[in-house]
Amino acid sequence: MVTDDAADGAASVRVAAYLRQAILDGELPPGHRIRQHEVAERLGASRLPVREALRMLAAEGLTELEPNKGARVPRLGPHELDVVYRMRERLEPLALAESLPRLDDADLAELTAVQDAIERHTDVTEFLRLDRQFHLLTYSRCDTEPLAGVVVRLWNSTQYYRRTYMTLSGESRRWVVNAEHQLLLDAVRRRDPVDAGRVLEGHIRRTRVELSRHPEIFTDRSTPP
Repeated sequence: MVTDDAADGAASVRVAAYLRQAILDGELPPGHRIRQHEVAERLGASRLPVREALRMLAAEGLTELEPNKGARVPRLGPHELDVVYRMRERLEPLALAESLPRLDDADLAELTAVQDAIERHTDVTEFLRLDRQFHLLTYSRCDTEPLAGVVVRLWNSTQYYRRTYMTLSGESRRWVVNAEHQLLLDAVRRRDPVDAGRVLEGHIRRTRVELSRHPEIFTDRSTPP
């Protein structure tokens, strides 16, 4: 027999998965107000699982809960985004160095397969999904939870801006991403944390610098108040 608590828990996971994907895919952009009743009606859920799902996503950095206002997708200003990217430049090489010795042959084979898929795809949404899979897999053996958790939250908070970066740079610059991925993959195969860290830091920095040249991405996109 399924209890009400178990049913609500399963519903919360389902709602969180739906909202997580919508945010990561850019369907719910920064600043978008998430109204509990609308989500509940759309997904055929009660308010309680929706509230719990929003709390789960807040812990992942994908929503923020405001007193008396509800939830919305976080919006970063230019300085905030710059700081978050600088944090990524420092923390992700550390997570990679922690993970690197524990990556096994199956992980390396998966990384190679994911990069092959990245080079075959031109669709931005599919690229972002694969790129996220590639990088998070390189950190997947980091078992220091505070570090691993922070890295994922930073990725979540910059996902929309990475999408904007890929749209701005266009397919003509995709070769740069692939070249850096191949350099990173080579360093990972050699279990060289120094080379891997340097490539990764430059890879993240290049996106930060490019985004700083486009202040228009921070203007109001007429998202719901």
